[in-house]
Amino acid sequence: SALELVPFGIKPLLRRAAAYEALERYSLAYVDYKTALQVDCSVQAAHDGVNRMTKALLEKDGVNWRQKHPPIPTVPVSAQMRWSIPSAQASGAKTPPATAPQGERDKTAAGMERAKMLKEEGNEFVKKGNHKKAVEKYSESLKLNKECATYTNRALCYLALKQYKEAAQDCTEALKLDPKNVKALYRRAQALKELKDYKSSIADIKSLLKTEPKNTAALRLLQELNRA
Repeated sequence: SALELVPFGIKPLLRRAAAYEALERYSLAYVDYKTALQVDCSVQAAHDGVNRMTKALLEKDGVNWRQKHPPIPTVPVSAQMRWSIPSAQASGAKTPPATAPQGERDKTAAGMERAKMLKEEGNEFVKKGNHKKAVEKYSESLKLNKECATYTNRALCYLALKQYKEAAQDCTEALKLDPKNVKALYRRAQALKELKDYKSSIADIKSLLKTEPKNTAALRLLQELNRA
């Protein structure tokens, strides 16, 4: 009912997700946690929820679990902006948050839309195997909006181009935004392995396995590192 009044409200999404989780309706909980992250990617409770649901769905439905869950709604930029402003008031102050002038908000929204478009163009170049061009698109996107997924995508390209220092740096930036991000931990571990920093690489894999203990790619990489 709260979401009918205020679509994409963070608190109702998180609380409904927790209720679905308690009812073992993991697909619906996963969708709500992922939707909350679209509204505000810094919400740690949503990141933790996604990790728990991914693990539960993997155990329940196997590797094809993603094909079975309902579609995740796309959160409009206007909702992302509206819900990102009060987070600055996290101290609990009851004074209404100051809002940016309309022109400035429109400019920011346009920048985020442009960043999203550039990221998607980068994704298309990755599919075609053109990692160099993909890096260019991701770099342009990151100038407009520093997003975790864009950093991990560019890190993947740097790995393919054997630019391991740059790959590790991108993963570090992604982990500043999402400290438990599985892709960032795995790709940084790959980069550090190539840079022969085996100790740090093993540390990243062990951190990843705390979130996803059955991640086969990570377990395989750990075996390789232990033999190195």
